[in-house]
Amino acid sequence: MEELIFCVEAEDGGKRIDAYLSSEAEDISRSRVQKLVEEENVLVNGKAAAKNYRLKPGDIIHLMLPEVKEAEILAQDIPLDILYEDMDVIVVNKPQGMVVHPAAGHCSGTLVNALMYHCGDSLSGINGVMRPGIVHRIDRDTSGILVAAKNDTAHDCLARQLSKHSMKRVYLGIVHNSLKGEEGTVSQPIGRHPKERKKMAVITGGRHAVTHYRDIADSGRYSLAEFRLETGRTHQIRVHMAYIGHPILGDPVYGPKKCPFTLNGQTLHAAVLGFIHPRTEEYMEFKAELPEYFIYALNKTGFEGDVYGF
Repeated sequence: MEELIFCVEAEDGGKRIDAYLSSEAEDISRSRVQKLVEEENVLVNGKAAAKNYRLKPGDIIHLMLPEVKEAEILAQDIPLDILYEDMDVIVVNKPQGMVVHPAAGHCSGTLVNALMYHCGDSLSGINGVMRPGIVHRIDRDTSGILVAAKNDTAHDCLARQLSKHSMKRVYLGIVHNSLKGEEGTVSQPIGRHPKERKKMAVITGGRHAVTHYRDIADSGRYSLAEFRLETGRTHQIRVHMAYIGHPILGDPVYGPKKCPFTLNGQTLHAAVLGFIHPRTEEYMEFKAELPEYFIYALNKTGFEGDVYGF
């Protein structure tokens, strides 16, 4: 049985539990959440939740998913670009196009399949059999750095840093329409799109989300931008930048319907990740060079020279 754990933040107080979980738990509909509540597979502070329960800040929710055995997750010998590894953590540079963990339609070829082969049984089990070791995710077509946990102690430590927004996460992206040298902050709530469940949107009542952006270079019609995250909502950078009129180049969901170049997804790269090591308590920072698809997009959009180097 897979078990997901959620800690209710202040801004989510007063929300119905089914609405909250269908927004927070990926690929789980509100009707399925209601069914799980009826079956007493949803616990709030250790007790079975009522179907109309309204959340209180600080509530601890355990969501149990009994159908996780529908697909066996197998270890696969898939090459990994490993930036760092020890007995507690493994830091990898994920390529564009790789899904982080198995889900409907993606039971193989994921980062989890590769980690299971490389690490064997030494992965944290906190997020269940479908997501061993996974502390945080990036989208399939976003490239860049992820850290996975090799034991539950490391997982807890890294998860706390994410929750407290103390983990350093810097992304690079090419956006439509010149930012004209500006930098700023988008602080707008994000939630499930009211009509298209596979999309997120800036909506009233959504979860608090903050993205800081800075123009690094300008080619006229496009800008190379740096993004720093305070929060980690689904599709956060993509949603926020589209909201202010600067969608990520190549984004098939939030950008223009027709991309002027041959791209396989959004030009978004998780370039820097910094965190306190769970055992040594020392700060560690890792950087991932721009991948080939990103450099191709830079060339196509008129950027010249080393516009962003480490």
